[in-house]
Amino acid sequence: MTPAECRTMAEVRAEIDRIDGLIVALLVERLGYIDRAAELKPALGLPARIDERVEEVVAKVRARAMAEGLDPVLAEALWRRLIDWSIAREEAVIGRD
Repeated sequence: MTPAECRTMAEVRAEIDRIDGLIVALLVERLGYIDRAAELKPALGLPARIDERVEEVVAKVRARAMAEGLDPVLAEALWRRLIDWSIAREEAVIGRD
């Protein structure tokens, strides 16, 4: 159902809940890759935080946000928080630099 097709607040809320569930599922999927990175990085001599990669990810997210009509400032803020959390998780496994 599109937003315009929603006729009641219950329908709007149900759709938001549905989308939130999808976002959580995607975050869980992303987490699997973060954990795998933490397993692979030590053998490659890589630290948890690679600043160039952080900026690459943020730039891609900003570009995608702009293309999709999402405020890139909001997208960047959300992803920087997500990236910081992800790096902290990796550091817990492989240690800090």
